[in-house]
Amino acid sequence: MSFKITFIGAGSIGFTRGLLRDLLSVPEFHNVEVAFTDINPHNLDMVTELCQRDIRENGLDINIHATTNRREALKDAKYVICTIRVGGLEAFATDVDIPLKYGVDQCVGDTLCAGGIMYGQRGIAEMLNICKDIREMASKDVLLLNYANPMAMLTWACNKYGGVRTVGLCHGVQGGHWQIAEAFGLKQEEVDIICAGINHQTWYIQIRHNGEDLTGKLLEAFEKHPDFSRTEKVRIDMLRRFGYYSTESNGHLSEYVPWYRKRADEINDWIDLGSWINGETGGYLRVCTEGRNWFETDFPNWMKEKPFEYKQDQRSHEHGSYIIEGLETGRVYRGHFNVVNNGVITNLPDDAIIEAPGYVDRNGISMPLVGDLPLGPAAVCNASISVQRLAVEAAVHGDDKLLRQAFMMDPLVGAVCNPNEIWQMVDEMLVAQEQWLPQYGDAIAEAAVRLASGNLIPTREGYRGAARLKVKTVEEMQQDREAANKNAGESDKGKDRAKAVQ
Repeated sequence: MSFKITFIGAGSIGFTRGLLRDLLSVPEFHNVEVAFTDINPHNLDMVTELCQRDIRENGLDINIHATTNRREALKDAKYVICTIRVGGLEAFATDVDIPLKYGVDQCVGDTLCAGGIMYGQRGIAEMLNICKDIREMASKDVLLLNYANPMAMLTWACNKYGGVRTVGLCHGVQGGHWQIAEAFGLKQEEVDIICAGINHQTWYIQIRHNGEDLTGKLLEAFEKHPDFSRTEKVRIDMLRRFGYYSTESNGHLSEYVPWYRKRADEINDWIDLGSWINGETGGYLRVCTEGRNWFETDFPNWMKEKPFEYKQDQRSHEHGSYIIEGLETGRVYRGHFNVVNNGVITNLPDDAIIEAPGYVDRNGISMPLVGDLPLGPAAVCNASISVQRLAVEAAVHGDDKLLRQAFMMDPLVGAVCNPNEIWQMVDEMLVAQEQWLPQYGDAIAEAAVRLASGNLIPTREGYRGAARLKVKTVEEMQQDREAANKNAGESDKGKDRAKAVQ
């Protein structure tokens, strides 16, 4: 069978290559058409060269069409896979560093909190442009598979305002599923789960093994585990107090709720610096910076290494290729997908983007009824959904008042900052990110005037946070190439944690 798949943001370090391997491991997909597009021609060239080498070594006759012209790449596409980071590392740095001046200490800053909200403002503005190009250039039955963060906000905007059928995809459920099995000393395939909520705050509301319900035994299993008891303190504490385990990493989860990063002198009580994902201040920014620098320097060596093998046992746990396989071949696939709620989770708002179990076959993507989440997890999700809704509407309409309200309602920002500090922080972030926020022209001009007035609230200029580590130089990374390659993988949007931690 033949159809066209377009990757937007194809210059990512490892995601594009990995998902292309997943897709081309399906025997029926050996004649598909592939297009790559990215705004960075250098990264696009490197990734295309690497992927084309893999294709050639696997004996397939597919020539990747790589172009910086997005509309050209989208022409007649049936599936579009998006993994963009609007503003790149330059904007990402302001997402982390400006809030730090106000005491908002983030590990990641790409989903909620100050960084995630601003990332959403940049991403939504561009995603609506992408949706316009998709509507005008792609196949009429096109499906957009969005891997870009903030997942819920971008997927919400695409479905409500973009006019393109969009499903959000993430691998957090798979990673936590592996952890739960590990905590019980079982294989992942032996443990049955029901996991539902919102992206990065999805809850394992049922855990079974051979028909036995293990949900109530999970806390003890995690508390006794030699590694998780040290690296997942926030997630274990949430499990202890709310009764259910949450999908996302210790560092991610710590910045979505008000309790674990509000006081600088307590942050280190809840995190572990053995890996950035356990809570390091600005940890994801560090590994992204190191990963970019390493890939650009070490790329010739990547071309000398063994190519990817397009085999079923080499496929990752990423949902994207399995969704396309199910839709095209009829093979049934069960995964967890980010879609408009529409009553799937009955005590979350219908318009919200929820993450829940779904099934794919030739009939499409079907989402069974989950019903009510337990009240505590639902309350945590609803707090985040309020922030997401405000942030989406702010980004679409260029409404800085709604943007400021999103900051105020954010659990961690609200726990750390008073309203005047939040207003000034938003002013700083709008001005710093002006080039990526076309919808905020007037608001940015007004913010610049206020910042120039000199009547400002004092901030902690140059504050590095409670647990900030130094960015390694390329020379330092060269001392351990294996670790540097692993780090480059961790910095990529498509890293499959469920496999990588095994």
